[in-house]
Amino acid sequence: MGIANGIRKQAKKIAIGERHTSAWAQSLKEAAEELPSPPLHRLEKDGLDVSMAWAIIGIFGILFLAAVYLMSLILIPITLAVVVGMILGMAAEKLSRMGVPRLANAFILSTSVALVIFLLINSLADPLMTLANEGPAFAERTINRVMPYLERIRWLHITPATFESGSMSIGALLENTGNVLHVVTSSLTPALVQGMIFFAALLFFLAGRVNLRKTIIMTFRTRTQRLAAIRVINAVEQVLGFYFATASLIYVGLGVVMTVIAYAGGLSAPVLWGFFAFLSSFIPYLGITLMTFAVAVAGILTHDGLLIGLMPAAAFFTVHLLMENLIFPAVMGRRLEINPFVVFLAILFWTWMWGAVGAMLALPLSLIVMTVIDELLIEEKPQPQLPK
Repeated sequence: MGIANGIRKQAKKIAIGERHTSAWAQSLKEAAEELPSPPLHRLEKDGLDVSMAWAIIGIFGILFLAAVYLMSLILIPITLAVVVGMILGMAAEKLSRMGVPRLANAFILSTSVALVIFLLINSLADPLMTLANEGPAFAERTINRVMPYLERIRWLHITPATFESGSMSIGALLENTGNVLHVVTSSLTPALVQGMIFFAALLFFLAGRVNLRKTIIMTFRTRTQRLAAIRVINAVEQVLGFYFATASLIYVGLGVVMTVIAYAGGLSAPVLWGFFAFLSSFIPYLGITLMTFAVAVAGILTHDGLLIGLMPAAAFFTVHLLMENLIFPAVMGRRLEINPFVVFLAILFWTWMWGAVGAMLALPLSLIVMTVIDELLIEEKPQPQLPK
């Protein structure tokens, strides 16, 4: 075995150090290739070594989550910009095929996103200001309407005197409302900073999208790995673009239906209810729950009878249930199905990490992870050709 290793080393030196080899060197190289490989000795690891390896992985995982949480001011807008940029990837491709330069392409798409957000905020400013101004009267009216139902639940020990003094009095509620408004006002500056980071990141991501794509692909060395990277990137962009384009159309229809339900049910600001129905639908489970509860409370405050007051909430819940279980699967198909429990855990995790924005990003991030796993685990996939 020592002679075989010596022959193999000598052949390797000749192959590396000399371009033109003699007949003797060539025969030595061929003899080295025919020799059997030396046996590989595998080091057995005991339970302590495995535990130490998993402990190190766990420590790095905890540190990574801590960094994600502490850097939320920067990571939230950047992650949102990347997700939105990948959703707009199909539109960017079509504009590029029409001859629009990349920088102009990125400017058009990012400006369109900013314009849509500005129009939505502008249209919602007046209803939200009216709702804020009527907050005290709304709180008092809510207590007066809900009190008869609360008194029937004896174990709560709630009476009209409960809201006359103490932490649940009208004055305390108004003070707490002022504290909430102060928190919202103090959070306005970080929100503006995050908004600026989001639009800047979206513009640069769309402008350098093609170069970034090539850089990621060329990072891998072998052809198989590069083909896998191309397949994964294409699949993620297609899934996100198709999902959110189709979901937006379906949820716009749901918003229109909710507007009609709110108008027929006598609720104030029906357009606002329609917009909230559209927006909350992008947060699975949690959005529909909060929306149904809000419509139920608004209906009880609007109508004298309990059953009549709950009819708008029941109608919205029924329409949303039919849309999610009949129309949505029929349009999307089975290739975008995600385990509901996994989505629920993702929503809880990202809501805990990043708040409301994290809840909205939970589904896109779940789709990205699901697509990457699906593309890497399935063996038989059509192999695209590498770009020249």
